[in-house]
Amino acid sequence: MAPKVLMVAEKPSIALSIASVLSGGQMSTRRGSTEVHEFDGTFRGSYAQFKVTSVIGHVFSVDFPQAYQSWEGTDPVDLFDAPVLKSECNPKAHICRHLSNEARGCTYLVLWLDCDREGENICFEVIHSTGMNETEIGNRILRARFSSVTEKDIRNAMETLIAPNKDESLSVDARQEIDLKVGVAFTRFQTRYFQGKYGNLDSRVISYGPCQTPTLGFCVQRYMQITTFKPEKFWYISPVFLKDGYELQLEWDRNRVFDFDVATMFQKMVANDGTLKVVNVSIKEESKGRPAGLNTVNMLKVASSALGFGPHTTMHLAERLYTQGFISYPRTESTAYPSSFDFRSVLISQQSNPIWGDEIRTLLTEGFVKPKQGHDAGDHPPITPMRAATESVLGSSDSWRLYQYICQHFIGSISPDCRYTRTSVEFTCGGEVFSCTGQHVISKGFTSIMPWLAISEKNLPQFKKGDKIKLTKVDLNEGTTKPPDYLSESELISLMEKHGIGTDASIPVHINNICERNYVQVNAGRRLVPTALGTTLIRGYQCIDPDLCLPDIRGFIEHQITLVAKGKTDHLQVVQHVIQQFKQKFSYFVQKIENMDALFEAQFSPLADSGRSLSKCGKCSRYMKFIATKPTRLYCVTCEEVYNLPQNGTIKLYKELICPLDNFELLLFSLSGPDAKSYPLCPFCYNSPPFEGIDKLLTPLTLNPKNPNPKKGTNGMPCFLCPHPTCRHSMITQGVCACPECSGTLILDPISAPKWRLYCNSCNCMVLLPNGAHKISTTNKRCENCDSAIIEVDFNKNNTPLSDGKTLYEGCILCDELLHGLIEMKHGKSFFVRGRGRGRGRGRGRGRGRNVDPKMSFRDF
Repeated sequence: MAPKVLMVAEKPSIALSIASVLSGGQMSTRRGSTEVHEFDGTFRGSYAQFKVTSVIGHVFSVDFPQAYQSWEGTDPVDLFDAPVLKSECNPKAHICRHLSNEARGCTYLVLWLDCDREGENICFEVIHSTGMNETEIGNRILRARFSSVTEKDIRNAMETLIAPNKDESLSVDARQEIDLKVGVAFTRFQTRYFQGKYGNLDSRVISYGPCQTPTLGFCVQRYMQITTFKPEKFWYISPVFLKDGYELQLEWDRNRVFDFDVATMFQKMVANDGTLKVVNVSIKEESKGRPAGLNTVNMLKVASSALGFGPHTTMHLAERLYTQGFISYPRTESTAYPSSFDFRSVLISQQSNPIWGDEIRTLLTEGFVKPKQGHDAGDHPPITPMRAATESVLGSSDSWRLYQYICQHFIGSISPDCRYTRTSVEFTCGGEVFSCTGQHVISKGFTSIMPWLAISEKNLPQFKKGDKIKLTKVDLNEGTTKPPDYLSESELISLMEKHGIGTDASIPVHINNICERNYVQVNAGRRLVPTALGTTLIRGYQCIDPDLCLPDIRGFIEHQITLVAKGKTDHLQVVQHVIQQFKQKFSYFVQKIENMDALFEAQFSPLADSGRSLSKCGKCSRYMKFIATKPTRLYCVTCEEVYNLPQNGTIKLYKELICPLDNFELLLFSLSGPDAKSYPLCPFCYNSPPFEGIDKLLTPLTLNPKNPNPKKGTNGMPCFLCPHPTCRHSMITQGVCACPECSGTLILDPISAPKWRLYCNSCNCMVLLPNGAHKISTTNKRCENCDSAIIEVDFNKNNTPLSDGKTLYEGCILCDELLHGLIEMKHGKSFFVRGRGRGRGRGRGRGRGRNVDPKMSFRDF
């Protein structure tokens, strides 16, 4: 029987490319969690059956067990010694089950994951998911190494299969555990501490990260240099003369002086002399070197400074170009090409391009030069164009601009150097030395394809030693020293690379994080300006423990991680050592938090002075303050209690209605847009659900997944999840029937008039009810057929579908023919992550085969 070979790529598009090449396009495709491509071929000299599928990035993520998930119930210091577990990143994609099913009966597993440390880590996640034994690594479990998704690279990788690298995978495990424990412990502590005291922080989470915080530190350091800078006046003299039709202004050898009287003295000395004497003329041929190969960091820097793309956007564009086969792998630290690299084939593929085709044909005819001896990190070749493209083919002007630069950089790297002559002339006058410089390009070289790096021409008249020239005038100019500009993204990337903060893959993530956390803002020229929150945080760390925001400690960690990747140290020892160091720092940080708090107190407003009065507290009957800045929340000044609210929507008072459980006034939360949902909630119940066991029932629905401070392990209980039997706003009274697409319940939206509708309390399913009705409400009656709630509709008398002009009608929306014919199912904008669904098309939502109350989503309650 022919052996079966399962091959797994990192993305569906790469799996398709691999299968298309190896099958010659003769394959069949079937659907699964990701597509599976099947074909017959030859493996290790024998006939074999192939299956090619993919994951969608990491299969697993690292997290704490459920017992450590509560922000209130867990002391952050305990997280340093807490166990960690790996759980499926996206359970609804069922990637683990998919890999396990496809691996059944397979003799070989070939891993086509990206060839970096993260890729090696995903290799072992795939091995775990398939159930194959790691002892088979190198025998039945193999790894393909490739740098581009081209036919040549794919076939070459298939012929040179190797074993996956366990050490590199363990280095990723070590980094993940360190970043998780350190980041979550500090983040939970400082978020709860400061959000409970200040109202205008304007950040949902006050996060700390071993890489993120030193990155912010660089920005704040430059900001402090700017704010503490004291400008000084300076003066300099500029002699001017005419020769052969050229008016030249000379540069002073002293550059500038900071004393006006001294500058005036020098001006008079030169003016009194009035004659320049040429003391030296130097003409040298110089060259400007072509660039080395393009690595990730240099691509990010150029994209930010020249193309205006942020690092996060740049990597997204580059990854798309790579998966489409237009460029080689975009994550590489190397700037040196391997000796066997086929430059001619790359040039031939680009010679028909209308922009740089002439340059290519010249290189092919006259010969190209070898690239500079760059840095070989042993990972991937520099980023290289692999296939010709046009802007219309790429379908995006941004993708085209990045692709164009990659092509120009590659062509420039194998073009001759730029050669030019530099003429320097030195003068004396009044005892002072002056000079001027001219440049003339002999051969443009690589600058013809990279014109932004061209040498600027500057012609000078003819001079010879001993010439004497009369001065036209001697200007005394005044200037003022200026502070440095705010740090640009390009400069920040250089600093991160220099100090070992992050990797070529993670640098864009760290920069994006400090922007999203509202620690910095990106201004014109992609310059990073720290916000008050970002500046205060770094100043606070500096007051307590400067190591927390300096790059040295992260550089040490990255060095240890690299030793793990090279197999030179044990990853468990590295993790234990680093975690214990940070645990001690955390304990000291907690003890000294008042030092940082003093800075916050000077910068931000206390909760009692923030916000506006909105709704009454059920405990003291006084109005609570609504804090509109993120994270939106309520604060009771009298009780000194903070109540978290749903995010990213609008909050208003709901008809001054009172919750029957705790006497708090109800609020109405709404998203924006015509199909967005709205729901009422009680601030107290939302934060502290009053029903025993409700935590377990709320968790699968994952309401508000980004809630930074869930209480008692819940994700918030709005009224449509409340199982109170008599409250007019609860799921019991407003629920109509089971959702046809998931295990949730369709709830009547009480404020949707005149466009009445039902929405699911678990997914984004929406049912439009008869339009224009005066009123629609639920009743306490039940349908005899499906046990759904009977609704009462008061139709508009001008368009009632009832005979004899009647307007009142009761019925089941599922079983009543009249009502069922008037409803329409659609999907709206939701604030939920869809729960485990039951699939589509089950009897048009009639709930067939369900023997339980279709209103009750929480069947175990």
